[in-house]
Order: sequence, then structure tokens, then C-alpha cells
Amino acid sequence: MRVKSYVRIHQSREYLSALGEIDYRSQFGGYSLAVEDVVFAMVSEGELYLRACEECESYFVKKASPPLIFSKRGRPIALNYYRVDEELWKDSKKLLHLSSLSLRSARRERKGRKVQQRLKDLPNLSVNLEIMLWEAGITDIRTLYAYGARRSWIKLRTVKKCVGLKILLALAGAISGTHEAALPARIRQELADWYRQYEQRKRR
Repeated sequence: MRVKSYVRIHQSREYLSALGEIDYRSQFGGYSLAVEDVVFAMVSEGELYLRACEECESYFVKKASPPLIFSKRGRPIALNYYRVDEELWKDSKKLLHLSSLSLRSARRERKGRKVQQRLKDLPNLSVNLEIMLWEAGITDIRTLYAYGARRSWIKLRTVKKCVGLKILLALAGAISGTHEAALPARIRQELADWYRQYEQRKRR
């Protein structure tokens, strides 16, 4: 670790300790700073850069703060982080306030990404099964949860006649957040019984 970056990380952790325990790791040729795995700042070549957010943008624009530049395959890429200048270091309250805004914005974005999870991100659901669900009119996780495993499977059956018990168990596992093989024996048996009864009714 470069000495200047080490000193700046130590200083950042001291000044921003009110945000919580700050961890750091190597990233983009520098070091990311995070609280509870949420990255809100970067340290590169001995400088601290705060993650840009709408609430603190006016400050960095007014100060014409330079962005963090990352070189990828020889090409400079400006990242969404802006350098903390010496004036801001001297105003510890302002620095802490802007850092808290960056952290809060990063948390909101992370939460938003979780809310916008795709069907394929659930246990047991592959891209192919996600496409099948879309074709059946189930295009998001909320709809899958609302329909439940049995109704979702029936809708799948209308577009793909070949889906069987394994897919039913996969849907049940996805909804409960577990691998289908880890479903409780009682649930597996109930679904298997329901599946056999459904198939028998269809043959009549």
C-alpha cells in the first residue's frame, strides 16, 4: 500500500468515524471506503474522493472539484467520485456532512437495486425459466410472489406443456428463497401430491 494512501485512509477513518466502522479494500487502482459494505468514497494516490450524489453535487460543482480518473486499457475514465480539497479537510463538520450524504445516497441506490431484482436472481430460476415466465405473463418478482408456486406453474403450463414437478418445486423454492432441494419434506410432498392430482384431472 502506498504510504500517502495509507495515511489518507487512516485520516478518513478518524474524521468520519461517526458514520460507523469504515472498511477499505483495493479497487480501481486505489482503495474503496465502505460502511457495512456500502461504498461511499475512494482513496487514490493519497487523495480522498467522495461518491457523487444529488445532495452534495452543488458543492463539488461550485469548487470545480476534479473527478477520480481510472485508467482502463490505457484509456482515462472519469468515475463518479470527486476530490476532497484541503479547505474541506479543514472544515471537519462539512466533510462529515457531505460524506454522510454520499453514504446515504449509496445506501438508497443499493436498496433500489435489490428492489429491482430480476426473476433470474432468485434461487432456482435460470434465464431460460425467466423467459418462460415472461411469456406466461409473470414479468417480475412481485407478480410471482402474488401468484404463488401453483398458480405460476399453471400459467407456465399454458405456454410450455413440458414443465413438470421439478419446475413446480423450483418455483416454490424461489418464492421461499431457498434451493428446491432444501424445501421441507412436508412442502415437497404437498406439492408432489397436488401435481399428481392435477395431472390426473387433465387426463380425464
